[in-house]
Amino acid sequence: MGSGAAELDANGDGLLSVTEVQAVYPDVTAEQFSAMDLNADGALDDSEVVAAEEAGVMPVAPTDG
Repeated sequence: MGSGAAELDANGDGLLSVTEVQAVYPDVTAEQFSAMDLNADGALDDSEVVAAEEAGVMPVAPTDG
C-alpha cells in the first residue's frame, strides 16, 4: 500500500475501512473517505490510497524511522 498505509490495515485484508483510517486519522470524515473510495465498495485498495495521497486528500501514513 502507499507510503506505509499497510500499517493502517488492522485486519490485514489489504483494504482500508473507514474505521481503520479514522483510528489513525480521526479528522478524516466519512464523506472524505467516500470521496477517496473511487469504486464505492466501502474500502480503500492500494490504488485508491496512492491516488488519495497524491491528490493530498489523505494524509501520508506515518512510517517508522
